[in-house]
Amino acid sequence: MIFDFKKEYKELYRPQNSPEIISVPAMKFLAVQGAGDPNEREGNYSKALAALYAVAYTLKMSCKGAYRIEGFFEYVVPPLEGFWWQEGVQGVDLENKASFSWISVLRVPDFISQKDVDWAVAAASAKKKTDFSEVKYWELEEGLCVQMTHVGPFDTERDSLDLMERFLLEEGYAEDFAPGRMHHEIYLSDIRKVSPVKWKTVLRHPVRPK
Repeated sequence: MIFDFKKEYKELYRPQNSPEIISVPAMKFLAVQGAGDPNEREGNYSKALAALYAVAYTLKMSCKGAYRIEGFFEYVVPPLEGFWWQEGVQGVDLENKASFSWISVLRVPDFISQKDVDWAVAAASAKKKTDFSEVKYWELEEGLCVQMTHVGPFDTERDSLDLMERFLLEEGYAEDFAPGRMHHEIYLSDIRKVSPVKWKTVLRHPVRPK
């Protein structure tokens, strides 16, 4: 059976439509860091996603070629994720997208190493005749967080974020933004095929007990 992160870790990828506290373990990612409006046509963000997927599928399909990854098993490429922040802003200002900095990521299985990512970047770059060296191997342990699934367009996320903030006040927690602890989104819907009113996005913020 092909391993699917969404099915094996439902607490991380299928949270409720209401806030909950969760401890997020250490994970491995492919990551590209950049800045600017994600909606800009052919901008930095769209180029970052193209690079991420090129390297991700090179790793996934490595079993078909000569390169061997120790401990490899077949898996589904997980949903796209993004970490977002803005200078001088606690959380995010959704109305000022041009000021975003971001790290776009795709999770990889724990058997993937820095060496494997280096190989995949080189292999994908050669195959596509494009420089994908901006794709990096990244490890992160988010720790204690609040999360929920937001249903609807990205521009209405503030409704869910406000709900999360009220929940934290009631439960005795506070948001805990810091380097490495950012506004986090996981994109569960293919926005090319699904109506915006049905988009599902996991929203996750770092927290600490008051």
